[in-house]
Amino acid sequence: MAELMLREAILQTLFSEMERDENVVVLGEDIVGGMGTDGGPEAIGGIWGTSTGLYDKFGGDRVIDTPISESAIIGAAGGLGLTGKRPVAEIMFADFLGVCMDQIWNQMAKFRYMFGGKTECPAVVRMIYGAGLNAAAQHSQAPHGILTSMPGLKVVMPSTPADAKGLLSTAIRDQDPVIFLEHKALYAEKGEVPEGDYTIPFGHARLAHAGEDVTIVAAGLMVKFATKAAKTLSEQGIGCDVIDLRTTSPLDEEAILDSVENTGRLVVVDESPPRCGLATDIVSLVTNKAYASLKAPPEMVTSPHTPVPFARELEKAYLPSPDKIADAVQRTLAWK
Repeated sequence: MAELMLREAILQTLFSEMERDENVVVLGEDIVGGMGTDGGPEAIGGIWGTSTGLYDKFGGDRVIDTPISESAIIGAAGGLGLTGKRPVAEIMFADFLGVCMDQIWNQMAKFRYMFGGKTECPAVVRMIYGAGLNAAAQHSQAPHGILTSMPGLKVVMPSTPADAKGLLSTAIRDQDPVIFLEHKALYAEKGEVPEGDYTIPFGHARLAHAGEDVTIVAAGLMVKFATKAAKTLSEQGIGCDVIDLRTTSPLDEEAILDSVENTGRLVVVDESPPRCGLATDIVSLVTNKAYASLKAPPEMVTSPHTPVPFARELEKAYLPSPDKIADAVQRTLAWK
């Protein structure tokens, strides 16, 4: 298998899916253009480098630079999906979700239901999210909890290059709207990626680390932090299951509950604030369906209920960390 960075796995998948199906089109801000440089088209390939070369290969009919209007991007993607295309729209920063909320939440997510099952909207919206790069409060948020709460959407959060490829292929071939969340701090992560056609079904979590004492549930960048904490704890004789959710909608409830029934302890790690988020959702699931298995109250390791700070040290303090996760694991083990 080839070793790729996560951003390279995304780009490779876009190439292969566009070659496989002529109905796949990509659109977004600066995904073609030179951004004012002397290089012209393809000088940049998007600010994240996840569309470099697509324009040269597939042309302007299938690789579309858009105006700076997220609502227009999602509106166009929804219309393309309804009329037989398979759009892959890029939202440069997930924080801009606010200005395209109506198109996502009130239109795209509801098409199948509003039209009595007679229409499908196979559209993928790639959103780049997350803190850790000093991009400040309006470019660093993690809105997966908001998106997961919306019926009609599938929500994907890859944590490895291999999963980025397998899950993005599945997303592009899906018949319903999919929100594909890429953490900006994971783009340079390297890992082996299967070659050839490779898909991963939605709703199937991955066991990123195995142990018998505590279950840690995470998604996206938090899987990396949780795995690091689990490896440190294993040197102290403490075994942790780390469940990588991969998709938050659909959610692999069985994987979570099976693990908690085995370990009796739960720590949920979530980059977003604690109120009405993914962590509270997972804790609610476990306390409702596996309460008798718990040996200690569940722990949540989340960001505080504040905007993301700009200052480097404050942002570092804002995010969950391997040390904070390890401390939460120790608290569950010490509880009597």
